[in-house]
Amino acid sequence: MTRIGILGTGMLAAALGERWARAGHDLVVAGRAPARARDLADRLGRGTRAVTPRQAVADRDAVLLAVSWHGAEDMLAAAGAPEGTLAGTPLIDPTNAVEHGVGALLTGPGEAMAHRIARLSPGAHVVKAFHLFPADQWAHAGPVPTVAMCGDDQDALRVVGDLVRDVGGVPAVLGSLDRVRQLEEVAGFVIGLTFSGADPSSAVPRGRR
Repeated sequence: MTRIGILGTGMLAAALGERWARAGHDLVVAGRAPARARDLADRLGRGTRAVTPRQAVADRDAVLLAVSWHGAEDMLAAAGAPEGTLAGTPLIDPTNAVEHGVGALLTGPGEAMAHRIARLSPGAHVVKAFHLFPADQWAHAGPVPTVAMCGDDQDALRVVGDLVRDVGGVPAVLGSLDRVRQLEEVAGFVIGLTFSGADPSSAVPRGRR
């Protein structure tokens, strides 16, 4: 059993939370609106509790930052992340700081959203993951997806990799956070093709085994 804190109450929080709850993990959820956190906790069931953002990151084995990219700073502040409340904790970053419908990155030149989150969360072990698929990918059974990940801490990558397997995915570590902007640009590529009406998978060569 992994103790997971979920910051956010939207579709991704619900979809991953449902899979993790079914896998027997201990979940707490927090959001900007306590009523929505209580509603999500009730929907997830299996002992899931609604708590404050600070409580959601306390004594957790992993934390999911399931908010929009422009809400990340406020949510991390509410959780006390700038004060070190996430130090030593695997912090899963699925955010996409991209222009809606276009896919162009909105972070500064050479900057990645994961780097910004790491600066806002001193001591946290940030792992980029779950950002390449829409939330409903995890709400329904389907083809096994490969979840590309980046992170600097091997133990954090192992924890997040196990959580990927628990929702039916296969973890694939691309490298350290030095390569995370490349991974975020892939999300922009996928989003841009999707909004143009193309199937992103048709633009990626298939590997041979």
